[in-house]
Amino acid sequence: MTRFVRWTALGAAAAVLVAGCSSGSSGDDKGGEETGTGRPSAGASTATGAELPSSLTSQKLDWGRCKATDDSSAPGSDWQCATLKVPLDWSKPGGETIGLALIRAKARGDNRIGSLLFNFGGPGASGVSTMPAYATAVSPLRERYDLVSWDPRGVGASEGVRCRSDKEIQAAEAVDATPDTPTEQKEYFQDAADFGRGCEEAAGKLMAHVSTTDTARDMDLMRQVLGDTKTHYFGISYGTELGGVYAHLFPKNVGRLILDAVVDPSADSMGQGENQARGFQRALDDYLKSTGQDPAQGSREIADLLKRIDADPLPTSSSGRELTQTLAVTGIVLPLYSKDSWPTLTSALRAAEEGDGSELLALADGYNERDPAGHYGTTTHSQRVISCLDDKQRPTVGETKKLLPEFERISPVFGDFLGWDTAGWCHDWPVAGQRDTPEVSAPGAAPILVVGNTGDPATPYEGARKMADELGKGVGVMLTWEGEGHGAYGSGSECVDSTVNAYLLNGTVPKDGKVCS
Repeated sequence: MTRFVRWTALGAAAAVLVAGCSSGSSGDDKGGEETGTGRPSAGASTATGAELPSSLTSQKLDWGRCKATDDSSAPGSDWQCATLKVPLDWSKPGGETIGLALIRAKARGDNRIGSLLFNFGGPGASGVSTMPAYATAVSPLRERYDLVSWDPRGVGASEGVRCRSDKEIQAAEAVDATPDTPTEQKEYFQDAADFGRGCEEAAGKLMAHVSTTDTARDMDLMRQVLGDTKTHYFGISYGTELGGVYAHLFPKNVGRLILDAVVDPSADSMGQGENQARGFQRALDDYLKSTGQDPAQGSREIADLLKRIDADPLPTSSSGRELTQTLAVTGIVLPLYSKDSWPTLTSALRAAEEGDGSELLALADGYNERDPAGHYGTTTHSQRVISCLDDKQRPTVGETKKLLPEFERISPVFGDFLGWDTAGWCHDWPVAGQRDTPEVSAPGAAPILVVGNTGDPATPYEGARKMADELGKGVGVMLTWEGEGHGAYGSGSECVDSTVNAYLLNGTVPKDGKVCS
């Protein structure tokens, strides 16, 4: 991140964990055998009643070899890329269009089901860059599906937004994200307002058309153009919210949907901040236990270290750069996404206690997509543009200060940062937000598999149950993994992987409440 500590999804980068399997049920049910192949539905609409013009629904995708991007090299010959035209403004489907970058690898087997769409979270993660790297983890699914992903509007090669230059991003690292004085508060909120203006200048009229609802409508047009009667989808982290919104808008078009590392649809912006404080503190406690430390004492020591860094940033081996308190917290966060990275956190904290901030800075740079040449990625720019259009809440300074004690009670290490973040994230944003919480009820939809991980730091487990409940009775089907890290599929649990594969490949719906340990 540049300075705000609103943590995003790193689902596709999760390391492999070792876990066993203990089913909490038996006698799995069979889902419908509708595979989604054949002729897509005619007379398609935008879910607002407006008919789509044939220039959109009948467009032919010009698939060809993928090219290298600024952030990634060209993938291998298995991968093809194309551009899908979608309306800029879904209330005017016959008006101006924008292009969405798509990537696919065609199914290997003869018994093809259709396309399987992937969203890797954020919001703001590039599917075009991530899909090839994630393909090994989902290799069994390619036997019957084309693996398809895309850069959502406002992301990467799909009119991606860059709100600041590299120089401006690095300068903003000096802004204190937990302001202690009136001067620091003024700098904090001024920087937030400046960021919003930079986004508005970069995005222009797109700024009001990058919501999750817009992207869900893009998905249904994508389904039609790809030739699928049903949407089959794998959403990770924020991608679960997108999947839920899609199911609400187009319940009859739902095929087989997997929601893994699930966002709580009942939580507003403030609630999401509290959820993340709770989730990352829980993961930190588990990490501290694994090293033989008392979690309460270990958290106090880390909080004390952060206070010392706030007063006196640590030197690093990176020329001209110091480890600030905000960068230190970001560096602590990254290894909590995967249990395999916990030894890295041990080393970095030890070095910081000894006065060297280099290792925590390197971890923060990894999270912030900063390369050795000082170039930053733009995932967090897109994340903020999308989430601030989605969320109506704009907490005031006074409201935030009243809530800080509760944030700090939830997490002595992360609470202060996430508390202030609720006020700064969309402060003085140029575009009004659209809703308090996403609507995900999907009556009449086919069963949707919701996968929750009890040790997930970024999307705490409790959100998965709430998503399953809000999707509706007979729609949300809960699968629990008693593991660590962000996300469950491909993380080392044969139980999780086989259950998900059976659902996607064969339509086998597990009993609601199945547990993999």
